[in-house]
Amino acid sequence: MTDSAKANDLLAQIPKAKGPAPVHLWNPDFCGDIDMRIARDGTWYYQGTPIGRKPMVRLFSTIIRRDGDAYFLVTPVEKVGIQVDDAPFVAVTLEVLGSGEQQVLRFTSNVDDQAEAGVDHPLRVQVDPATQEPSPYILMRTNLEALIHRNVFYQLVELAVPGEIDGQEWLGVWSHGQFYPIGRVD
Repeated sequence: MTDSAKANDLLAQIPKAKGPAPVHLWNPDFCGDIDMRIARDGTWYYQGTPIGRKPMVRLFSTIIRRDGDAYFLVTPVEKVGIQVDDAPFVAVTLEVLGSGEQQVLRFTSNVDDQAEAGVDHPLRVQVDPATQEPSPYILMRTNLEALIHRNVFYQLVELAVPGEIDGQEWLGVWSHGQFYPIGRVD
């Protein structure tokens, strides 16, 4: 079966419900990899060409699953591998509700998913050891993160307050009563 036929067959199997499908409940046979890639900036590509229709990207985003370090599009009867350069989503907006330790940080992704930073949706910052450049993430769904867009990260930096973790000083943000470090104070 060609990649194009696989993609069309996959689209026909996607449930028409709103929100992510229950992919964690589906364990179909692996049908191989298709030429689909999600770039670091959140652009979805099929056979090297950007998918320009946001509703189609949204539809595919509802059936993505991560198993270990691999990503798949999954339906009840088919599982195909795709490539993800960094994270499958990008957090493109931030809404701040309230203030202080009880403030709530609500992120919206490039596929219109929302997550409020908290116990179920933690924030983390990974620092590149060579460049010291931070890469911030929020857990959007089970095992699926969103890279926080640079502009949104700047908003977090503006909200940052000092805090202590294990005797070390950090700058971080509060959401749902949880403190999330975003950078060390040297």
